[in-house]
Amino acid sequence: MIVLGTIIVQMGLGTIYTWSLFNQPIVDHFHWQLSSVAITFSITSFALAISTLFAGKFQDKLGARRLIGYAGILLGIGLILSSQISSIWMLYILAGVVVGFADGTAYITSLTNLIKWFPERKGLISGICVGSYGTGSLIFKFVNGSLIQSVGVTHAFLYWGITVMIMIFGGSFLIREAKVRSEAQTKNGIQSRDYTVKEMLKTKQAYLLFVMFFTACISGLYLIGMAKDIGVNLAKLDIATASNAVALVAIFNTSGRIILGALSDKIGRLKVVAFALFVTGVSVAVLSFTQLSYGSFFACVAGIAFCFGGNITVFPAIVADYFGLKNQSKNYGIIYQGFGIGALAGSFIAAALGGVVPTFTFITVMCAISFVIALSIKAPDQGKSQKETKDYQEKLSA
Repeated sequence: MIVLGTIIVQMGLGTIYTWSLFNQPIVDHFHWQLSSVAITFSITSFALAISTLFAGKFQDKLGARRLIGYAGILLGIGLILSSQISSIWMLYILAGVVVGFADGTAYITSLTNLIKWFPERKGLISGICVGSYGTGSLIFKFVNGSLIQSVGVTHAFLYWGITVMIMIFGGSFLIREAKVRSEAQTKNGIQSRDYTVKEMLKTKQAYLLFVMFFTACISGLYLIGMAKDIGVNLAKLDIATASNAVALVAIFNTSGRIILGALSDKIGRLKVVAFALFVTGVSVAVLSFTQLSYGSFFACVAGIAFCFGGNITVFPAIVADYFGLKNQSKNYGIIYQGFGIGALAGSFIAAALGGVVPTFTFITVMCAISFVIALSIKAPDQGKSQKETKDYQEKLSA
Protein backbone atom coordinates (compact mmCIF):
# COMPACT_ATOMS: atom_id res chain seq x y z
CA MET A 1 0.00 0.00 0.00
CA ILE A 2 2.92 2.32 0.69
CA VAL A 3 4.31 1.59 -2.78
CA LEU A 4 0.88 2.22 -4.32
CA GLY A 5 0.50 5.51 -2.46
CA THR A 6 3.94 6.63 -3.60
CA ILE A 7 3.17 5.73 -7.22
CA ILE A 8 -0.03 7.80 -7.13
CA VAL A 9 1.83 10.75 -5.58
CA GLN A 10 4.68 10.54 -8.10
CA MET A 11 2.30 10.35 -11.05
CA GLY A 12 0.54 13.50 -9.83
CA LEU A 13 3.89 15.27 -9.40
CA GLY A 14 5.09 14.26 -12.86
CA THR A 15 2.23 16.11 -14.55
CA ILE A 16 4.23 19.37 -14.40
CA TYR A 17 6.26 18.05 -17.34
CA THR A 18 3.27 18.70 -19.60
CA TRP A 19 4.05 22.42 -19.33
CA SER A 20 5.08 22.77 -22.97
CA LEU A 21 1.43 22.16 -23.93
CA PHE A 22 0.46 25.40 -22.18
CA ASN A 23 3.01 27.78 -23.72
CA GLN A 24 1.29 28.62 -27.00
CA PRO A 25 -2.28 28.64 -25.60
CA ILE A 26 -1.15 31.13 -22.91
CA VAL A 27 0.46 33.29 -25.60
CA ASP A 28 -2.73 33.19 -27.67
CA HIS A 29 -4.90 34.04 -24.66
CA PHE A 30 -2.85 36.86 -23.13
CA HIS A 31 -0.79 37.97 -26.16
CA TRP A 32 2.47 37.71 -24.25
CA GLN A 33 5.82 36.82 -25.83
CA LEU A 34 6.42 33.08 -26.21
CA SER A 35 9.95 33.40 -24.84
CA SER A 36 8.59 35.12 -21.71
CA VAL A 37 5.99 32.40 -21.13
CA ALA A 38 8.50 29.58 -21.73
CA ILE A 39 10.73 30.91 -18.92
CA THR A 40 8.03 29.76 -16.48
CA PHE A 41 9.10 26.12 -16.68
CA SER A 42 12.74 27.03 -16.06
CA ILE A 43 11.57 28.81 -12.90
CA THR A 44 9.52 25.73 -11.96
CA SER A 45 12.53 23.42 -12.43
CA PHE A 46 14.83 25.69 -10.43
CA ALA A 47 12.29 26.05 -7.59
CA LEU A 48 11.85 22.26 -7.62
CA ALA A 49 15.58 21.73 -7.15
CA ILE A 50 15.91 24.40 -4.44
CA SER A 51 13.00 22.92 -2.46
CA THR A 52 14.89 19.65 -2.02
CA LEU A 53 17.37 21.50 0.21
CA PHE A 54 14.62 22.23 2.73
CA ALA A 55 12.43 19.12 2.41
CA GLY A 56 14.48 17.12 4.93
CA LYS A 57 14.06 19.75 7.64
CA PHE A 58 10.33 20.00 6.94
CA GLN A 59 10.06 16.22 7.12
CA ASP A 60 11.76 16.17 10.54
CA LYS A 61 9.05 18.50 11.86
CA LEU A 62 5.94 17.25 10.04
CA GLY A 63 6.68 13.67 9.06
CA ALA A 64 6.70 12.32 5.50
CA ARG A 65 2.96 11.66 5.23
CA ARG A 66 1.82 15.11 6.36
CA LEU A 67 4.51 16.92 4.39
CA ILE A 68 3.54 15.15 1.15
CA GLY A 69 -0.13 15.90 1.79
CA TYR A 70 0.53 19.59 2.47
CA ALA A 71 2.76 19.82 -0.61
CA GLY A 72 -0.01 18.30 -2.71
CA ILE A 73 -2.48 20.90 -1.45
CA LEU A 74 0.00 23.72 -2.15
CA LEU A 75 0.75 22.42 -5.64
CA GLY A 76 -2.97 22.18 -6.42
CA ILE A 77 -3.60 25.71 -5.09
CA GLY A 78 -0.75 27.04 -7.23
CA LEU A 79 -2.30 25.58 -10.37
CA ILE A 80 -5.87 26.57 -9.45
CA LEU A 81 -4.83 30.18 -8.80
CA SER A 82 -2.92 30.14 -12.10
CA SER A 83 -6.34 29.98 -13.77
CA GLN A 84 -7.01 33.50 -12.42
CA ILE A 85 -3.76 35.22 -13.41
CA SER A 86 -3.70 38.59 -15.16
CA SER A 87 0.06 39.24 -15.44
CA ILE A 88 3.17 37.32 -16.42
CA TRP A 89 4.64 37.84 -12.93
CA MET A 90 1.66 36.10 -11.35
CA LEU A 91 2.35 33.18 -13.70
CA TYR A 92 6.00 33.10 -12.63
CA ILE A 93 5.12 33.15 -8.93
CA LEU A 94 2.21 30.69 -8.97
CA ALA A 95 3.00 28.22 -11.77
CA GLY A 96 6.74 28.72 -11.35
CA VAL A 97 7.83 29.22 -7.75
CA VAL A 98 4.82 27.80 -5.84
CA VAL A 99 4.24 24.77 -8.06
CA GLY A 100 7.95 23.99 -8.38
CA PHE A 101 8.62 24.26 -4.65
CA ALA A 102 5.64 22.05 -3.74
CA ASP A 103 6.50 19.51 -6.44
CA GLY A 104 10.13 19.16 -5.39
CA THR A 105 9.23 18.85 -1.71
CA ALA A 106 6.80 15.98 -2.29
CA TYR A 107 9.05 14.37 -4.90
CA ILE A 108 12.16 13.95 -2.81
CA THR A 109 10.22 13.12 0.38
CA SER A 110 8.16 10.32 -1.19
CA LEU A 111 11.14 8.97 -3.15
CA THR A 112 13.60 8.80 -0.25
CA ASN A 113 10.95 7.48 2.14
CA LEU A 114 10.17 4.53 -0.12
CA ILE A 115 13.88 3.78 -0.60
CA LYS A 116 14.17 3.50 3.20
CA TRP A 117 11.40 0.89 3.23
CA PHE A 118 13.30 -1.32 0.75
CA PRO A 119 17.03 -0.82 1.44
CA GLU A 120 17.98 -4.01 -0.41
CA ARG A 121 16.21 -2.91 -3.59
CA LYS A 122 17.14 0.75 -3.79
CA GLY A 123 17.63 0.74 -7.56
CA LEU A 124 14.34 -0.99 -8.34
CA ILE A 125 12.42 1.22 -5.92
CA SER A 126 14.00 4.36 -7.37
CA GLY A 127 13.01 3.09 -10.81
CA ILE A 128 9.41 2.58 -9.74
CA CYS A 129 9.21 6.08 -8.21
CA VAL A 130 10.93 8.00 -10.95
CA GLY A 131 9.23 5.86 -13.60
CA SER A 132 5.85 6.74 -12.10
CA TYR A 133 6.84 10.41 -12.26
CA GLY A 134 7.55 10.00 -15.97
CA THR A 135 4.36 8.01 -16.53
CA GLY A 136 2.31 10.83 -14.98
CA SER A 137 3.82 13.20 -17.52
CA LEU A 138 3.09 10.81 -20.38
CA ILE A 139 -0.55 10.22 -19.41
CA PHE A 140 -1.32 13.86 -18.69
CA LYS A 141 0.03 14.98 -22.05
CA PHE A 142 -3.26 13.59 -23.37
CA VAL A 143 -5.37 14.71 -20.41
CA ASN A 144 -4.15 18.30 -20.33
CA GLY A 145 -4.05 18.52 -24.11
CA SER A 146 -7.71 17.51 -24.20
CA LEU A 147 -8.60 19.98 -21.44
CA ILE A 148 -6.94 22.88 -23.25
CA GLN A 149 -8.83 22.11 -26.44
CA SER A 150 -12.21 21.56 -24.77
CA VAL A 151 -12.39 24.20 -22.00
CA GLY A 152 -9.55 26.61 -22.75
CA VAL A 153 -6.19 27.18 -21.09
CA THR A 154 -7.42 29.00 -17.96
CA HIS A 155 -10.01 26.36 -17.05
CA ALA A 156 -7.45 23.66 -17.89
CA PHE A 157 -5.28 25.02 -15.05
CA LEU A 158 -8.28 24.80 -12.71
CA TYR A 159 -9.13 21.17 -13.50
CA TRP A 160 -5.46 20.17 -13.58
CA GLY A 161 -4.93 21.67 -10.11
CA ILE A 162 -7.96 19.93 -8.63
CA THR A 163 -6.94 16.58 -10.13
CA VAL A 164 -3.34 16.58 -8.90
CA MET A 165 -4.37 17.85 -5.48
CA ILE A 166 -6.70 14.86 -5.10
CA MET A 167 -4.02 12.45 -6.40
CA ILE A 168 -1.18 13.67 -4.15
CA PHE A 169 -3.22 14.35 -1.03
CA GLY A 170 -5.13 11.08 -1.44
CA GLY A 171 -1.97 9.08 -2.13
CA SER A 172 -0.32 10.52 0.99
CA PHE A 173 -2.85 8.67 3.19
CA LEU A 174 -1.36 5.35 2.05
CA ILE A 175 2.19 6.40 2.91
CA ARG A 176 3.86 5.52 6.19
CA GLU A 177 7.18 6.91 7.30
CA ALA A 178 10.09 4.51 7.38
CA LYS A 179 12.28 4.39 10.46
CA VAL A 180 16.00 3.96 9.96
CA ARG A 181 18.33 2.93 12.76
CA SER A 182 21.81 4.48 12.78
CA GLU A 183 24.43 1.79 12.47
CA ALA A 184 27.48 0.91 10.47
CA GLN A 185 26.79 -1.67 7.77
CA THR A 186 29.01 -3.72 5.50
CA LYS A 187 27.75 -4.55 2.02
CA ASN A 188 29.77 -5.70 -0.99
CA GLY A 189 32.93 -5.00 0.96
CA ILE A 190 31.94 -1.39 1.64
CA GLN A 191 31.61 -0.31 5.25
CA SER A 192 29.05 2.48 5.36
CA ARG A 193 27.39 4.64 7.97
CA ASP A 194 24.88 7.48 8.16
CA TYR A 195 26.46 10.82 7.25
CA THR A 196 25.01 14.18 8.14
CA VAL A 197 25.02 16.84 5.43
CA LYS A 198 28.01 18.52 7.07
CA GLU A 199 29.94 15.24 7.15
CA MET A 200 29.00 14.43 3.57
CA LEU A 201 30.27 17.79 2.33
CA LYS A 202 33.67 17.04 3.83
CA THR A 203 34.10 14.09 1.47
CA LYS A 204 35.40 14.38 -2.09
CA GLN A 205 32.79 11.85 -3.19
CA ALA A 206 29.97 14.37 -2.68
CA TYR A 207 31.52 16.75 -5.20
CA LEU A 208 32.39 14.02 -7.68
CA LEU A 209 28.82 12.72 -7.55
CA PHE A 210 27.55 16.26 -8.09
CA VAL A 211 29.69 16.64 -11.23
CA MET A 212 28.41 13.33 -12.58
CA PHE A 213 24.79 14.16 -11.80
CA PHE A 214 25.11 17.63 -13.34
CA THR A 215 26.53 16.04 -16.50
CA ALA A 216 23.69 13.52 -16.70
CA CYS A 217 21.09 16.25 -16.20
CA ILE A 218 22.43 18.88 -18.59
CA SER A 219 22.76 16.31 -21.39
CA GLY A 220 19.27 14.90 -20.88
CA LEU A 221 17.42 18.13 -20.14
CA TYR A 222 19.04 20.10 -22.96
CA LEU A 223 18.16 17.39 -25.48
CA ILE A 224 14.59 17.04 -24.20
CA GLY A 225 14.07 20.75 -24.62
CA MET A 226 15.66 20.86 -28.08
CA ALA A 227 14.76 17.47 -29.60
CA LYS A 228 12.40 18.78 -32.26
CA ASP A 229 14.67 21.68 -33.22
CA ILE A 230 17.69 19.38 -33.48
CA GLY A 231 15.76 17.11 -35.83
CA VAL A 232 14.78 20.02 -38.08
CA ASN A 233 18.09 21.91 -38.08
CA LEU A 234 20.71 19.16 -37.88
CA ALA A 235 18.98 16.08 -39.31
CA LYS A 236 17.03 18.14 -41.90
CA LEU A 237 13.74 16.42 -41.01
CA ASP A 238 10.36 18.02 -41.58
CA ILE A 239 8.61 19.42 -38.50
CA ALA A 240 6.02 16.63 -38.29
CA THR A 241 8.69 13.90 -38.38
CA ALA A 242 10.99 15.68 -35.94
CA SER A 243 8.07 16.14 -33.54
CA ASN A 244 7.92 12.37 -33.14
CA ALA A 245 11.15 12.71 -31.17
CA VAL A 246 9.13 14.20 -28.31
CA ALA A 247 7.10 11.00 -27.90
CA LEU A 248 10.26 8.92 -28.35
CA VAL A 249 11.96 10.82 -25.52
CA ALA A 250 9.03 10.16 -23.17
CA ILE A 251 8.94 6.43 -23.92
CA PHE A 252 12.68 5.78 -23.63
CA ASN A 253 13.09 8.12 -20.67
CA THR A 254 10.47 6.20 -18.67
CA SER A 255 11.74 2.75 -19.71
CA GLY A 256 15.33 3.73 -18.82
CA ARG A 257 14.25 4.64 -15.30
CA ILE A 258 12.78 1.22 -14.59
CA ILE A 259 15.26 -0.97 -16.50
CA LEU A 260 18.51 0.66 -15.40
CA GLY A 261 17.20 1.18 -11.87
CA ALA A 262 16.51 -2.54 -11.45
CA LEU A 263 19.75 -3.48 -13.23
CA SER A 264 21.78 -1.37 -10.77
CA ASP A 265 20.72 -3.71 -7.97
CA LYS A 266 22.17 -6.65 -9.91
CA ILE A 267 25.45 -5.45 -11.42
CA GLY A 268 26.33 -2.34 -9.39
CA ARG A 269 25.23 1.26 -9.62
CA LEU A 270 28.47 2.82 -10.83
CA LYS A 271 28.71 0.30 -13.67
CA VAL A 272 25.23 1.36 -14.80
CA VAL A 273 26.13 5.05 -14.52
CA ALA A 274 29.39 4.52 -16.44
CA PHE A 275 27.49 2.70 -19.20
CA ALA A 276 24.85 5.45 -19.35
CA LEU A 277 27.47 8.21 -19.54
CA PHE A 278 29.36 6.35 -22.26
CA VAL A 279 26.24 5.90 -24.40
CA THR A 280 25.25 9.52 -23.80
CA GLY A 281 28.69 10.80 -24.75
CA VAL A 282 28.79 8.74 -27.94
CA SER A 283 25.25 9.78 -28.89
CA VAL A 284 25.96 13.47 -28.31
CA ALA A 285 29.21 13.19 -30.30
CA VAL A 286 27.32 11.63 -33.22
CA LEU A 287 24.82 14.49 -33.11
CA SER A 288 27.70 16.97 -33.11
CA PHE A 289 30.16 15.62 -35.66
CA THR A 290 28.34 13.43 -38.20
CA GLN A 291 25.89 13.94 -41.01
CA LEU A 292 22.63 12.84 -39.42
CA SER A 293 20.11 10.57 -41.06
CA TYR A 294 16.58 9.72 -39.94
CA GLY A 295 17.82 6.56 -38.24
CA SER A 296 20.91 7.99 -36.55
CA PHE A 297 18.99 10.99 -35.22
CA PHE A 298 16.29 8.89 -33.57
CA ALA A 299 18.82 6.33 -32.29
CA CYS A 300 20.82 9.09 -30.59
CA VAL A 301 17.71 10.72 -29.13
CA ALA A 302 16.48 7.37 -27.80
CA GLY A 303 19.89 6.54 -26.31
CA ILE A 304 20.25 9.89 -24.52
CA ALA A 305 16.68 9.79 -23.17
CA PHE A 306 17.05 6.18 -21.98
CA CYS A 307 20.32 6.92 -20.18
CA PHE A 308 19.06 10.19 -18.68
CA GLY A 309 16.10 8.36 -17.19
CA GLY A 310 18.40 5.67 -15.82
CA ASN A 311 20.88 8.12 -14.34
CA ILE A 312 18.36 10.19 -12.40
CA THR A 313 16.96 6.92 -11.06
CA VAL A 314 20.25 5.40 -9.93
CA PHE A 315 21.70 8.48 -8.21
CA PRO A 316 19.33 8.47 -5.21
CA ALA A 317 20.39 4.89 -4.56
CA ILE A 318 24.09 5.79 -4.89
CA VAL A 319 23.72 8.60 -2.35
CA ALA A 320 22.01 6.15 0.02
CA ASP A 321 24.77 3.56 -0.50
CA TYR A 322 27.54 6.10 0.08
CA PHE A 323 26.12 8.26 2.85
CA GLY A 324 23.45 6.13 4.56
CA LEU A 325 19.66 6.16 4.67
CA LYS A 326 18.99 8.17 7.81
CA ASN A 327 19.68 11.59 6.25
CA GLN A 328 18.87 10.57 2.68
CA SER A 329 16.44 13.43 1.99
CA LYS A 330 18.91 16.09 3.08
CA ASN A 331 21.96 14.50 1.47
CA TYR A 332 20.30 13.77 -1.86
CA GLY A 333 18.81 17.26 -1.77
CA ILE A 334 22.36 18.63 -2.01
CA ILE A 335 23.37 16.39 -4.92
CA TYR A 336 20.03 17.06 -6.61
CA GLN A 337 21.02 20.69 -7.15
CA GLY A 338 22.84 19.33 -10.19
CA PHE A 339 19.38 18.93 -11.72
CA GLY A 340 18.38 22.55 -11.16
CA ILE A 341 21.70 23.91 -12.37
CA GLY A 342 21.66 21.51 -15.32
CA ALA A 343 18.17 22.68 -16.28
CA LEU A 344 19.39 26.27 -16.54
CA ALA A 345 22.96 25.73 -17.74
CA GLY A 346 22.20 24.32 -21.18
CA SER A 347 20.62 27.52 -22.49
CA PHE A 348 23.32 29.75 -20.98
CA ILE A 349 26.13 27.59 -22.36
CA ALA A 350 24.48 27.55 -25.80
CA ALA A 351 24.25 31.34 -25.74
CA ALA A 352 27.89 31.66 -24.63
CA LEU A 353 29.32 29.14 -27.11
CA GLY A 354 27.15 30.15 -30.03
CA GLY A 355 24.71 27.33 -30.72
CA VAL A 356 23.68 23.70 -30.39
CA VAL A 357 26.77 22.00 -31.86
CA PRO A 358 29.34 23.72 -29.56
CA THR A 359 27.06 22.96 -26.60
CA PHE A 360 26.98 19.27 -27.56
CA THR A 361 30.78 19.33 -27.82
CA PHE A 362 30.94 20.70 -24.26
CA ILE A 363 28.53 17.99 -23.07
CA THR A 364 30.62 15.30 -24.81
CA VAL A 365 33.72 16.43 -22.88
CA MET A 366 31.76 16.45 -19.61
CA CYS A 367 30.50 12.92 -20.32
CA ALA A 368 34.09 11.74 -20.85
CA ILE A 369 35.21 13.31 -17.56
CA SER A 370 32.24 11.89 -15.65
CA PHE A 371 32.76 8.46 -17.25
CA VAL A 372 36.29 8.37 -15.81
CA ILE A 373 34.95 9.46 -12.41
CA ALA A 374 32.31 6.69 -12.48
CA LEU A 375 34.99 4.07 -13.12
CA SER A 376 37.30 5.29 -10.37
CA ILE A 377 35.13 6.67 -7.54
CA LYS A 378 35.01 4.68 -4.30
CA ALA A 379 32.60 4.92 -1.38
CA PRO A 380 33.92 7.24 1.38
CA ASP A 381 34.14 4.41 3.93
CA GLN A 382 35.67 1.83 1.60
CA GLY A 383 38.97 0.60 2.93
CA LYS A 384 38.23 1.56 6.51
CA SER A 385 39.95 -0.67 8.97
CA GLN A 386 37.93 -3.09 11.05
CA LYS A 387 39.09 -1.22 14.14
CA GLU A 388 37.64 2.09 12.89
CA THR A 389 34.31 0.45 12.14
CA LYS A 390 34.25 -1.28 15.52
CA ASP A 391 35.06 2.01 17.28
CA TYR A 392 32.21 3.72 15.43
CA GLN A 393 29.74 0.95 16.37
CA GLU A 394 30.81 1.19 20.04
CA LYS A 395 30.30 4.97 19.92
CA LEU A 396 26.77 4.50 18.58
CA SER A 397 26.00 1.90 21.24
CA ALA A 398 27.23 4.23 23.96
